[in-house]
Amino acid sequence: MVQITSVVDYEVQQGVAVLSLDNPPVNALSQGVRQGLKEGVARAMADAAVQAVVIYCRGRTFIAGADITEFASGPAEPGLHQVLEDMDNATKPVIAAIHGTALGGGLETALCCHFRVAVAGAKLGLPEVNLGLLPGAGGTQRLPRVVGVEKALEMVTTGVPISAVEALDAGLVDRIVEGDLLEGALVFAREKVAHGCELKRIRDRDEKLQSARNKPGIFAECRAAIAAKKRGFLAPEYNIRCIEAAVKLPFDEGMKTEGKLFMELMTGPQAAAQQYFFFAERQAAKIPEVPRDTAEIPIEKVGVIGSGTMGGGIAMSMANVGIPVTMVEITSAALERGLGVIRKNYENSARKGRIGEGDVEHRMGLIRGSLDMNDLAQCDLVIEAVFEDMAVKKDIFTRLDAIAKPGAVLASNTSALDINEIAAVTSRPESVIGLHFFSPANVMKLLEVVRGEKTSKEVIKTSMSLARRIRKTAVLVGVCHGFVGNRILFMRQYQAEKLALEGAPVHRIDKLLYDFGFPMGAFQMSDLAGLDIGWNRETSKGATVRERLCEMDRRGQKTGAGFYDYDENRKPTPAPVVQELYAEFATRAGITQREIADEEILERLLLPMINEGAKILDEGVAIRASDIDVVYVYGYGWPVYRGGPMHYANTLGLDRVVEKLRAYQRSGDSDFWEPSRYLVDLAEKGGRFS
Repeated sequence: MVQITSVVDYEVQQGVAVLSLDNPPVNALSQGVRQGLKEGVARAMADAAVQAVVIYCRGRTFIAGADITEFASGPAEPGLHQVLEDMDNATKPVIAAIHGTALGGGLETALCCHFRVAVAGAKLGLPEVNLGLLPGAGGTQRLPRVVGVEKALEMVTTGVPISAVEALDAGLVDRIVEGDLLEGALVFAREKVAHGCELKRIRDRDEKLQSARNKPGIFAECRAAIAAKKRGFLAPEYNIRCIEAAVKLPFDEGMKTEGKLFMELMTGPQAAAQQYFFFAERQAAKIPEVPRDTAEIPIEKVGVIGSGTMGGGIAMSMANVGIPVTMVEITSAALERGLGVIRKNYENSARKGRIGEGDVEHRMGLIRGSLDMNDLAQCDLVIEAVFEDMAVKKDIFTRLDAIAKPGAVLASNTSALDINEIAAVTSRPESVIGLHFFSPANVMKLLEVVRGEKTSKEVIKTSMSLARRIRKTAVLVGVCHGFVGNRILFMRQYQAEKLALEGAPVHRIDKLLYDFGFPMGAFQMSDLAGLDIGWNRETSKGATVRERLCEMDRRGQKTGAGFYDYDENRKPTPAPVVQELYAEFATRAGITQREIADEEILERLLLPMINEGAKILDEGVAIRASDIDVVYVYGYGWPVYRGGPMHYANTLGLDRVVEKLRAYQRSGDSDFWEPSRYLVDLAEKGGRFS
């Protein structure tokens, strides 16, 4: 065995050269890997004793993609294109032996081999679209020549990898290897040599492109299919254009198109934002003051207090990963209703093919209903999920303190209330934590983990680990009203209300947020949640537009009317009565309504979010600016291609943000618009949120 580079070895086994890659953790295409592949293939081509080459990766995976850490500085020589061209022109059979994942540049490397063999559990894909990019080393030109245009379009626009079995059916894999992968690849290589196989490069294949040439509408159909889901994203459209080029142009011309479009994306703001977010999400899991060796509390049984929308969704999140749940309610009617909704949700998922029919009963069997809080005595974690009333929550935690076993984690799903105040009614405040799920809890990916002043490191570590187990992205935050997400949202909602009073139509405010990339606007979001949250008819005084709407039984989508009118399909249309109400309230407040420019509307909605994020960082409520961005992308629909509010502030320039805040401060409401000290200090130093 010869070591070509520190991460690539070369060995000849009975006429077959084995290039072994060992670049943990995922065998990324770093400079050492590229250099090793280039020199190894050249050595094999020059050695008369070598009849074939097998590319094999040690560890848990085949090449899982490019070395993303090189994106900022640019890759060192040799470049991947140069390496793959040498492989493409090899005069002896080159076989990729795939296990784990062959993703991005890894699959592009495999596509430059003459053959691909894989274990059954392997996954193959081109996920670059999720980083705001497209495959830049021939992936968009070679893949459709192997799997066909329709399959290639699906793979590059979704980024979802396919199984080795599916890849075999599509022609992307030539054989599924049972048993030892390297041995199976060597057997395959010797068979090809013995039979004198034709070494036809993928770039020279044309038969699977011809069918697409006979279907001129195939690309329009693809664009229509992804239009809503990929709204605002550039990368899916650029990927489609590259596949179009593969169909319409010679290979070398298609490669030029791919290279041009790749560079446009690579140097654009969307790719920068999506790559930033890729690292931000991973960084959020790292808690500086909680050592990696901190003990975790085993969570084998979970209790949930409350069977409403939140309680039911939380119970489903646990049952989905096999954790038994005891769900407690006050009345049998409420409990039956909650269990019924859970069953209906599971049955809908089964009907859509997302889970099997057997999964419905299995998961329902993991959720036990009860009317007795004493049934929570043996739970390792109890999550309170009742309505937002501090007195009610204190009463529950007082009772829970007397019931729960020693060491159990006691959690509140509160979205805004003081965890320290809740913890103070127990004899074990170190065991109390906030687990703020987002609705619907069984779907939304974000979990705000809210640590109190006395929450133990063990409880924090346990909560963060549980989030991963139930397939959530957790962000650790501190205690303040609204924590991170809702505290920032309050600022946007306040300005949305002011803008409406000053004359901006509700539907125009919402459209600007929608066009920015949010899934819906501020008023549509209120209608979806329900305008009567926290509203009481007996105490209502009609003091706000929202109260008046509730008094008129316009309580949101559920009543067919709120800030908007809704048809039977819940499609919204602007409601004249709402604009009339805002005009009435403006007159009462002495506000002269006016035409407001789109730029001002958007600035007044977004700048306060940035400013509040800076205050949160200054107070230490969030560990990192990137944590705030993770909260906003996964919890509130901030478009990932804009990175989150703090990353967006960086793209605007912090000096410009401060300048805009001060301009609005001079125009009135000076306390609201006063720039955060933290933000001003960063701007004056020429810094950025990091």
